[in-house]
Amino acid sequence: MKKKTLALVLALTLLVAGVVGGTLAWLTDQTAEVKNTFTVGDINIGLTETTTDYKMVPGNTIAKDPTVTVKANSEACWLFVKVTESANLDDFITYAIATGWTELEAGVYYREVPASAADQTFSVLAGDAVTVKSDVTRAMLETAKTDAPTLTFKAYAIQKDHFATADAAWAEVSK
Repeated sequence: MKKKTLALVLALTLLVAGVVGGTLAWLTDQTAEVKNTFTVGDINIGLTETTTDYKMVPGNTIAKDPTVTVKANSEACWLFVKVTESANLDDFITYAIATGWTELEAGVYYREVPASAADQTFSVLAGDAVTVKSDVTRAMLETAKTDAPTLTFKAYAIQKDHFATADAAWAEVSK
């Protein structure tokens, strides 16, 4: 009798475990996998100019075309150009910065550039030219042979995200 009772208890236990286990299986679920991929954004810029050596003639306008390009698929960015003049440049040359650039500080100009699937090109100088002052004398030109005036350009870019102002972006990119 004890064997029958034990067998009956075991049978009932297995039956209850089977019913509960089957019910739990019906009350479960799962989702499809969601995969997150983190890629790296990028900013690519270039600074080009057709010619870098010029002959000065008083009163002449000289074609000069420094151009900054934000390459296709770059992130939205703050774009800067730093213009450095030699100490004697003002004695010989006049120029203006092209429309669209805003002066941040002496010699530093910026613009906001949106992301784009195409290259975005920006001239640095108005009219892509400089002008030799008409009051430049032969004696000044002789001096310039050993101390030639120079105008130097350097471009910088930093992502727009995280920088609310051009000042903050310039402080980071010009370190």
